[in-house]
Amino acid sequence: MDWLDALILGIVQGLTEFLPVSSSGHLLLSKEILGIQNTDNLTFEITVHAATVLSTLTVFRKDILKLLNGLFKFEYNKETRYILAILVSMIPVMIVGLFFKDEVEKLFGEGVMLVGIMLLVTAGLLFFSHISKNGKKPITYKNAFITGIAQACAVLPGLSRSGATISTGLILGVDRNSIARFSFLMVLIPVLGEAFLELVKGEFSSAESQISTVPLMVGFFGAYVSGLVACKLMIKIVTQIKLYWFAIYCTAAGIVAIVYSLI
Repeated sequence: MDWLDALILGIVQGLTEFLPVSSSGHLLLSKEILGIQNTDNLTFEITVHAATVLSTLTVFRKDILKLLNGLFKFEYNKETRYILAILVSMIPVMIVGLFFKDEVEKLFGEGVMLVGIMLLVTAGLLFFSHISKNGKKPITYKNAFITGIAQACAVLPGLSRSGATISTGLILGVDRNSIARFSFLMVLIPVLGEAFLELVKGEFSSAESQISTVPLMVGFFGAYVSGLVACKLMIKIVTQIKLYWFAIYCTAAGIVAIVYSLI
């Protein structure tokens, strides 16, 4: 992988992590198109995911500081409840990570066909969320857990994490601003936790991945900048009720991916 490939993949990751079109699916499709061979470890994926986490922290820095200030008052206030809801949402993805990680990693070797099918599933979720009534419910432990199940399912390549979590929240009747904010904040701890575990196990290594430092840095920069743009854009899109455009896109992309896999 050279620096140009890394830049393209970083930009793809940053844009698709927040837009409801599946970052994992588009990374796989981009590698297929660019002819980039997948490596045995997750060094590049962890690098660009860390960049999108940093872009989330940048966009929501005031919200995060407010939550932490409320938490360290050591009382059961709205900030504490919100953080507890985030922790509840992590339970399903934690179960998947602990007990089904090998099975999930095998799915990434299934190729473009699975990505195409999951893009169609994403399109279906986005369509149903569009036709659902505008809700005004707050984030509760119950809908946080159900949204967490959607996030756990989105480990499948081609199933958009933001699309699945935001659509699920909207179908449950959660307020649009609330579910968009919650969707972006709920992913921070799982991604940081995964990066930390890979670092501790020694699998986060430029040498092991056969990717030099420069492409990793370029990929990180591309993912961070594009992530900033996509994160801010997605918040506006959710509030302005324009998710159906992404349902159309995912349908088209899914069909193209399926046809491509059959050729």
